[in-house]
Amino acid sequence: MTNSSSSKKYGPGQPEESGPTLKLQRIKMSKPDEAEKKNLNKKLKDVEISIPIVYGNVAFWLGKKASEYQSHKWTVYVRGATNEDLGVVIKRAVFQLHSSFNNPTRAVESPPFELSESGWGEFEIAITLYFHADVCDKPLNLYHHLKLYPEDESGSMSTKKPVVVESYDEIVFPEPSDSFLARVQNHPAVTLPRLPVGFTLPPPVPIEDTSKRKRGDTKDHPLAQWFMNFSEADELLQLAAARQQVSKNGMHAISSPLVQFV
Repeated sequence: MTNSSSSKKYGPGQPEESGPTLKLQRIKMSKPDEAEKKNLNKKLKDVEISIPIVYGNVAFWLGKKASEYQSHKWTVYVRGATNEDLGVVIKRAVFQLHSSFNNPTRAVESPPFELSESGWGEFEIAITLYFHADVCDKPLNLYHHLKLYPEDESGSMSTKKPVVVESYDEIVFPEPSDSFLARVQNHPAVTLPRLPVGFTLPPPVPIEDTSKRKRGDTKDHPLAQWFMNFSEADELLQLAAARQQVSKNGMHAISSPLVQFV
């Protein structure tokens, strides 16, 4: 299966340096309108739930096996920032590939939310996240520029060291329902930045025994050795400042400069 992007050039906003890169930003989901509130259970005022996510791609050059239209094998994904299972919040992810692919709209119904393909060209992939009913009824659209080739085109490509590009986001849900909070408050993929003074957490819902179902985390993923360790990235401190700037109404994203990792 091939893709027929017109060139190997990179999209706008790509860094000039070579090597894995990351982008930081924070996305705030809109509050439910009055009609939605009537159909949902109690909303928790002045409370917000944050879900740190990472999305990007890992691409391997095929070396001697490469052909004109099959030069790389790649995987695009959305994962937890610390590789936790995002299935507690995300119900489905839809990846929109280049129109030259067979069945370019690919839906992934359970974690890990990823797909693998092969081809030669770089293009923008639209990723739409759909959430569970008690989380949010509005989908979230992300955009990732698939990267296959090192920035330094004069350098040699390696079959052993892939090209890796990842972006870090925080999805913020203001005024969550009490059932949503009770269900996820003890889940490792979820962050509760702050709670109002005197606020009492609802009784937690027991977390499902992961040994009794398919694992959705990416801690033992075959590509995990190439994932960036965001828990040690000093650049994440910029998100603390970004929190103070996020608009209270509507979805809003704040981006920080691209950062080089070696």
